[in-house]
Amino acid sequence: MTVTPSIQSLPKLSSWTLPWPTDWAALFGAERPLILEIGFGYAHYLAHLATIHPDSSVIGIEIANKCLVAGEDIIRKRGLTNVRVIHSMAETALHHLFTPASLSEVHINFPDPWFKTRHAGRRLMQRDTLDAIVNRLRPGGLLWLATDIVEYAEMSAALLAETPGLTNRLETPWVYQMPGRVTTKYERKAGQEGRPCHYFAYQRNDQPAPVVPVIEELAMPHIVLRSPLSVDEMLAHFERSEHRAGENIVSLMAAYRGRRSLLFEVFVKEPTIEQHVAFLLTEHPDGGEFTLQLGTLGHPRPTLGLHQAAALIGDWLISLHPEAQTLNRKLNPVAEASLKA
Repeated sequence: MTVTPSIQSLPKLSSWTLPWPTDWAALFGAERPLILEIGFGYAHYLAHLATIHPDSSVIGIEIANKCLVAGEDIIRKRGLTNVRVIHSMAETALHHLFTPASLSEVHINFPDPWFKTRHAGRRLMQRDTLDAIVNRLRPGGLLWLATDIVEYAEMSAALLAETPGLTNRLETPWVYQMPGRVTTKYERKAGQEGRPCHYFAYQRNDQPAPVVPVIEELAMPHIVLRSPLSVDEMLAHFERSEHRAGENIVSLMAAYRGRRSLLFEVFVKEPTIEQHVAFLLTEHPDGGEFTLQLGTLGHPRPTLGLHQAAALIGDWLISLHPEAQTLNRKLNPVAEASLKA
């Protein structure tokens, strides 16, 4: 029998530490419909969802620490046992934590509009993210969106109208009032400042969903090599560099000298996750042989991008001396191929 932890002892949850994908029935202690709120702010709406859906498991994702604290505080004070908050970017959660047709509802309330043109790629409502939402919604599942920015409403309306897997439940692209909806502090503020709110309601229909596979964790990247160079000589050759590998960007930022080792500071940006990690090159006790592996700082997840980063570092180390050679290389074949394309 699964025992649900007390509210006081619930562990902190993050997309960095949860399994990919997550077994939500095991986490909540019951197999129930899943409701997701993306960007729950101060969690008033999230708590409302948990209250009116006592037979569902409600999940809120946020990246702001103060909002996570507020959410945990409301859960504790109200004694809610069917809701959890998770530190995660929306793209990471949708692509890594949830399986296709696993969500009964998705709620998006007042997402950041990212007005500047150069920030447009950060907007939540865009084709790739919406395709992931459609894929993760079960048949008949609901998508709710609210915004007080008319330009964002117009952009979203056009995007939703071009999504065959969703059907508008309203007679118009949006409405200015949504009966039965709890009014949040932000909504009241928008009204006081003269900004009308735009509410959308869409339903997953029987059209095929876009193919959006769950991105699971890979094996840890691992390279063993032989080189006549010392770690000091390797360090002297290091230069900061940036590399594109398919959709991913790998930045080799810095290298630091340790005792018989080098630590490489690396930033990897992938469409669904960004990671700032360390790779450790360690010299074997007998000298001449080195092992390159992912460090444990910051809960790194071995994604395709991190395998690409390991391949780039390994290739660079081999290039430093004509007698250097690879002895063992355990990297994802897709990562290897992407660097040769």
